[in-house]
Amino acid sequence: MLEKTGIATSAELEKVKPSKERLEKGAVAIAECFREIPCDPCYHSCPFGAFDEFEDINDKPNIDHEKCTGCGICISNCPGLAIFVVDYSYSEKRGLVKIPYEFLPLPKKGDEVSALNREGKEVCKATVEKVEDDEKKDKTAVVWLSVPKDKVMDVRNMKVGE
Repeated sequence: MLEKTGIATSAELEKVKPSKERLEKGAVAIAECFREIPCDPCYHSCPFGAFDEFEDINDKPNIDHEKCTGCGICISNCPGLAIFVVDYSYSEKRGLVKIPYEFLPLPKKGDEVSALNREGKEVCKATVEKVEDDEKKDKTAVVWLSVPKDKVMDVRNMKVGE
């Protein structure tokens, strides 16, 4: 399916998803990078060594979710915009999704936006909790969205405004 539509299948997503136990512990990165391409900035950017070293520059990233703190440094370093951080421990009813965002205008803390799935379809409304946009992010802002917990694994983008 990925080859025809560009959208990962549930089987592909299951391979990169952290365990239920790890998801319940707090923030953790997910690398939805399914193509073998010459790329490894995620490995070099992680200060906690959560990304396994690449044997070949074309390998797909593999995260040791137990080492991952969910800091999100890897998000803006991924040129493919394929890394997200999810946090089911954010609140009782809402989870947090940290996404890379390279469009203008940037949203602001407190804004309500349309949360989109991998197909670009709206799945819910989200509240912008934080926007990280500084020189270290290399023009890729990281937007923190709070969403209903049952939508955390679906939300991967957003639409600002109408």
